Amino acid sequence: MINNITSMDLRPQITVAKATPSVTSMGMPPILGFKTPILNKKATIRVKKIRRGDNIIIPGEIDDDYVDIVEEEVKLPPPSNMNFFAAPELLTETVKKKTKYLKNCYIIDYIQAPTPRCGMGTEAVKNLVEKAMFDSRAEGRIVTFSAPMIKEASPAMFFYKLGFRFTNPKSNDYMEECLRKKIPDIPPQIGMMYLPKSRINKLLHYGDLF
Repeated sequence: MINNITSMDLRPQITVAKATPSVTSMGMPPILGFKTPILNKKATIRVKKIRRGDNIIIPGEIDDDYVDIVEEEVKLPPPSNMNFFAAPELLTETVKKKTKYLKNCYIIDYIQAPTPRCGMGTEAVKNLVEKAMFDSRAEGRIVTFSAPMIKEASPAMFFYKLGFRFTNPKSNDYMEECLRKKIPDIPPQIGMMYLPKSRINKLLHYGDLF
C-alpha cells in the first residue's frame, strides 16, 4: 500500500495500493484473524507530524478533540448591486465564522508491506497508534488521506475496517453500504480520514485470536 502526500493545503496528492482481504493459516476460519506476519519482515510506514501552528483547516465533520474551534471575523465580498461610489466601509460586511484547525497529530504518508495479505500493514498501523497514544501532544490523534490515482488503488476500505472514518458523512455511509453488500472492489473514495478515539481499542485488537 502506497500513500504519498505532496502538499498540506488540503489538496493532497496520494497514491495508495488497494487493501485486500486478510488470509489465514493452518486451516483456521477467516473470522479468527490474520495470518501471523513473518517476524523478520515488517511493513514500511512513513509518518509525518502535523502541528497546530500549521493552521490546517478541516472541512466536514470530525471529533472535537481533533480540532481547535476558533471564532474569527471574516469579510464578505460586496454584493453585486452595491453602489460603486459608496463609502469603503460600506462595501464589505464582517461576519463571525467558526473555523476548525487540526491539532497536533500524526499523518500516515506512506505504507507498504513486503508480503500482502498477511496483516503486516495492520500491525504497522497498530504500532503507530500505540506511539501516538503515548505522545502527550498527539494524544492518539492520527489522520490520513484517501486519494487514489486509479480505482484499483483505493485504500479506503483498508483504513475503514481498522476504524478510520471520513470527515464526509456521505463517504462513511457508502463504505457501510459496501460492507453490507460485500462489494469487493469499491470505487475510489477521496477525502480525509481520521481515527476516532472511541475506535482505538478495537483497532489494537483487530485480527486478534479469541
